[in-house]
Amino acid sequence: MATSRASAQLSEEELRDRLDLGRLPRHIAVIMDGNGRWARERGQSRLEGHRASRESVRETLRACRDLGIEFLTLYTFSAENWRRPKSEVDALMALIEGTLRAEADELHAEEVRVLHLGKREGLPETLVSELDRAEKLTEGNTGVTLQIALNYGGRQEIVDAAAALAEEVAAGRMSPEAIEESDVRRHLYRPDTPDPDLLIRSGGEFRVSNYLLWEIAYTEIYVTPTLWPDFRRVDLYRALVDYQGRGRRFGGVENAG
Repeated sequence: MATSRASAQLSEEELRDRLDLGRLPRHIAVIMDGNGRWARERGQSRLEGHRASRESVRETLRACRDLGIEFLTLYTFSAENWRRPKSEVDALMALIEGTLRAEADELHAEEVRVLHLGKREGLPETLVSELDRAEKLTEGNTGVTLQIALNYGGRQEIVDAAAALAEEVAAGRMSPEAIEESDVRRHLYRPDTPDPDLLIRSGGEFRVSNYLLWEIAYTEIYVTPTLWPDFRRVDLYRALVDYQGRGRRFGGVENAG
C-alpha cells in the first residue's frame, strides 16, 4: 500500500502524536530503493547516491531505537546485485566496509546489536572481517538489532534450508513426511529473528525483489515514492501510522469466534 494522502499532509510531530506506542511492529524490514535515481536527478554518479543513503540509515535506525522497535533489517546488497558493473560493485563493497569500520563503535555505544544476514561466500575478506568485528563487538547489546542483508537472496535462503533438510533425511535423522514449517525455519539464516511485521519499500516500486520470501508471508507492505537518500524519520512515522490503521488477520477474519 502506498503513502496515504492524509498522512502525507501531516508534520513529523503530528505523525508522532498519532502513534500508538503499544502497537508498534516488533520487526521492520526495508528495501532501500532509489539511490541511483536520486543521483541521476542531481547529475551525480550512482555511488554518490549510495553515499547519501548513509544518513537515511542512521536516522531510521535512531528512530527505531527511540521507539523501542526490536529489529530493523536493511536490504543492503542482494545476490542479484553482483550483476551490476564491477566498478560499481567494488565501490559499494568498499563503501559498506568503510562505513562498518567507522561506525561500529558508535553503534556499540548506542546499544545496537549488528547481525549479518546472507551468505559470506563471495564477499571480500576484509568486509567479512568488519562484519565479524561488528557482530562480536555488539553481541551483548540489548537495544535494536540491526540486520544487514548483504549478499542475500530469498530464494537461495529457501534452497539452502531445503538442502539442509535433505541432508537430515539422507542421514536418517528425519523422514520426509515429518517435515513441518518449523523445520524449514530452523534452517533459515537467522531462525531466531521474528518475521517482519512491516516491510517498507522506498522509491515507489511495487515488488519484493527476492527479499525475505519465507519471512514476509504475512508481513504488511508499505511503499513510499520517497527515494531512499531522502528517507527520514517523518517517512518512517508515515509508514507506522499506515501500519497501525490496518487489521492483521493472518488468514483469518476479524471478530471471528
